[in-house]
Amino acid sequence: MSRTLPFSKGHGTGNDFVIVADEDGLLQLSDDQVEVLCDRHFGIGADGMLRVVRSTAIAAGEGLDAEWFMDYRNADGSAAEMCGNGIRVFLHYLLESGRLALAEGETVHIGTRNGALPMRRTPRGYEVDLGVFTIEPGETLVRVRGLPVPRPGQGVDVGNPHVVVALPTEEDLADLDLTVVPHLQPTPAHGANVEFVVPSDPLVRDGVGSIRMRVFERGVGETLSCGTGVAAAAIAVREWAGPSAPERWEVTVPGGTLGVRVAPVDGIPHVFLSGPATLAFSGEVALAEQPAPRSR
Repeated sequence: MSRTLPFSKGHGTGNDFVIVADEDGLLQLSDDQVEVLCDRHFGIGADGMLRVVRSTAIAAGEGLDAEWFMDYRNADGSAAEMCGNGIRVFLHYLLESGRLALAEGETVHIGTRNGALPMRRTPRGYEVDLGVFTIEPGETLVRVRGLPVPRPGQGVDVGNPHVVVALPTEEDLADLDLTVVPHLQPTPAHGANVEFVVPSDPLVRDGVGSIRMRVFERGVGETLSCGTGVAAAAIAVREWAGPSAPERWEVTVPGGTLGVRVAPVDGIPHVFLSGPATLAFSGEVALAEQPAPRSR
């Protein structure tokens, strides 16, 4: 048997999501059901799923000072701590569906597995305060198809784990084959998104740093954009550039350009991500109660 599930489809710089409204937390989707919904051949097609649920209706939202919780699942069905592009699409959906009102410059908190994150409406779309970040000690050796030798990567945690690898030229960036999972040594306990970056020449123009990036997202594969990955990449390049590095960055990914800034909150550096969000279409899909597991 199957039932009909209403959904919307949205994206942030090409990073796309199936959006399902479940205000009271009554919908329990298995990993296989989410994977089928996100499958680009057998389902709607997306990099992940956003379940719109009240924070009081989900265990992960318990105690959060936020009315709404973004229950984010990767395309393979696994739950993730955060999604920088997804949270902008999530807020845009709340506004467009009339569940929330927010004037430009006002702030609202959205619940995630990384806590309640403040967001505001801006001229370029939406900005989210991703909070404090951690530059991990040591290096991770990264092997990826398309690069003749392994390269060192910098671990950066922005609420979810990342490894950032610097490349010398845009040709090196273009030659990467990200249809194959990059190999990380040592292997992170919970996996990591891997960002490959090329600094612009010049790196800084009018006080703003600029880089290009491609990303392999855990549980998904290569995507056109990764919001938290963009933030992690800017943080890593800022660290490599030294004390004179700017606090504002423009990061260009295959799906567009996003803004990153580092600013203190109560004296502690936070990283902020800004960019657009778009709703593409809405519809209904037949949801199988017990779909056959997808091959992984």
